[in-house]
Amino acid sequence: MSLVVAGFVTGLSLIVAIGAQNAFVLRMAIARRYVLPVIAICVLSDAILITAGIAGIATILDRAPGAIDVIRWTGAAFLICYGLFAARRALKPSALSAAPGGAVTIGAALLTCLALTWLNPHTYLDTVLMLGSVANHYGDPGRWWFGAGAITASIVWFTALGYGARYLRAWFAKPSSWRILDGGVAVLMLGLGAGLVASA
Repeated sequence: MSLVVAGFVTGLSLIVAIGAQNAFVLRMAIARRYVLPVIAICVLSDAILITAGIAGIATILDRAPGAIDVIRWTGAAFLICYGLFAARRALKPSALSAAPGGAVTIGAALLTCLALTWLNPHTYLDTVLMLGSVANHYGDPGRWWFGAGAITASIVWFTALGYGARYLRAWFAKPSSWRILDGGVAVLMLGLGAGLVASA
């Protein structure tokens, strides 16, 4: 049980940090657009990546720096483009009743969520390399209990973010609130993208 708690706390400390994925989930949640499938993608992706890290993929990635470079450049391009779109929305905000992002189809929303998850190098560093490395220190079967705790943290966090954001709905009924959110998202995405380019 102590290993499950350790995995939960470690996983939560990495997942809660505000990033591209969390910002997107928040936006969809506030607009009440495809909340359950978006949460499902985030949780399932974390489960796959955490399991892969525990199974030993972390060692493979550590020995193949070229793979991380490809992810880094692709992720940087995506984050910068997404940041520019957010900046454009911030310049022309609309109220929640106009459903910001409302024209987005479920397919586009899910593809965006997948891209923000799988094209983000930080995802691999946090879930595969870091959690995988920590978990493997516990050996068998301890590493799997640690992983179960980390996956549980993902479930708890994204469920809370997805369904707790509705309490902010009244505030986001004003266009100025969306301007603040999208402005913050633009700064975040462009900053992350620039950081990835600088670290190359």
